Amino acid sequence: MDDLLDKSALAQAAALESRAVSAEELMQATLARIAKRNPAVNAIVSLRDEDALLAEARAADKAPRTGWMHGLPMAVKDLANVAGLPTSMGSPIMAGQVARKDDLLVTRMRAAGAVFIGKTNTPEFGLGSHTFNPVHGATGNAYDPTRSAGGSSGGAAVALACNMVAVADGSDMMGSLRNPAGWNNVYGFRPSWGRVPDEAQGDTFLHPLATNGPMARNPRDLAALLEVQSGPVAGRPFTLPKEPYLSRIDADMRGRRVAWLGDWGGAYPMEAGVLETCEAALERFDAMGVTVEAIPAPFDARKLWKSWLDLRAFANANRLGPLYGNPVWRKQLKATAIWEIETGHSLTLDAVQAASLARSEWYARAAELFDRFDALILPTAQVWPFPLEVEYPTEIAGHPMETYHRWMEVVIPASLIGLPALAVPAGFGTAGLPMGLQLIGRHGNDLALLQLAEAWHQTKPQERALTY
Repeated sequence: MDDLLDKSALAQAAALESRAVSAEELMQATLARIAKRNPAVNAIVSLRDEDALLAEARAADKAPRTGWMHGLPMAVKDLANVAGLPTSMGSPIMAGQVARKDDLLVTRMRAAGAVFIGKTNTPEFGLGSHTFNPVHGATGNAYDPTRSAGGSSGGAAVALACNMVAVADGSDMMGSLRNPAGWNNVYGFRPSWGRVPDEAQGDTFLHPLATNGPMARNPRDLAALLEVQSGPVAGRPFTLPKEPYLSRIDADMRGRRVAWLGDWGGAYPMEAGVLETCEAALERFDAMGVTVEAIPAPFDARKLWKSWLDLRAFANANRLGPLYGNPVWRKQLKATAIWEIETGHSLTLDAVQAASLARSEWYARAAELFDRFDALILPTAQVWPFPLEVEYPTEIAGHPMETYHRWMEVVIPASLIGLPALAVPAGFGTAGLPMGLQLIGRHGNDLALLQLAEAWHQTKPQERALTY
């Protein structure tokens, strides 16, 4: 059973379907693996009662299969609601609240047969790319638990890297799928905005920055989970049609072209070794028949940053404003959340319009690039995983970071305009910590990135055993 846990989600699903293993046996092995590895990293939180989970697994064994995930144990990021499980969002304000119904993403995964065992840890309200909060504590990196796992899908990435779950869900506004994937040597896919929609409720027009998406240890599992998660919702604008991915993931890469953007013409400071590790990894494209061309920065980084700063604050002020408006709850918000809200409240209409205009200009420029290239390539982060007790980096290579999230500036070219961005493992640095590459594609062309990632995976990215 330990060998099966180390295999892909699709391999586990095939074993369940063929009755080579029962859902109950897989659940027992999963819980034993969590008991062994989770104490060192604190990736899975709110773990359900063992007897209840084994009973649910036995029920899955007796029931007709409902999808490829039937009987597969899964933990859901603690920003999403799973009926009957607590949704803390890492906040003491929300701690102890039990969800009455599933979010849409969870509904779709449940319909495919997933058995939800608990939650994966996240920063408070998903703010910041370092997974720690006052409710569940910090999540350690899979390759060095004294270091950050990234975030906000840090718990999901570490649970995958530790083979405690076979696939995971994540969400991504500012690299929340990509940075933890890169820092834990797994795959994370921020799909095109509109590919994996939320419910048609609240404002559905003004804040297209964040999206849900799949995480896995290989691109085939990513493709299978994306098929489950994706599809339009009546009443939700800008959604994309459902597509098959797994059956089309194998493709000849010869003749495809990618653009290496490095540090965006020097605009994004990088910690020593990051670019070197990523540039060494680019050599794998040669074996795939893919041409790599280094290009200069295609857009003013300062303009991108200002647009992002304002639109993100605008979105977060809308999302968290009701909590800020309550004096009792406001005292329980972390300083970075208050900063986001107050920054958003201070924006003028002219500032919001200027930010939206810059975003529109960058989208048009990116479209021109995709007439020449199949993907744009950037590192998944500008620094290596930092010590767990550090809240966020305040400088990179001597350059001060004036906000709590500027050290993740490298992810905003994709986030700002809703482009699909798939994080693939790039290798390990001299300290033994992982780094990743972002493969960024044209909006709507998620399949091309999955195909590129699958060919990349076949070049056998570097593996490294865990030490616990």
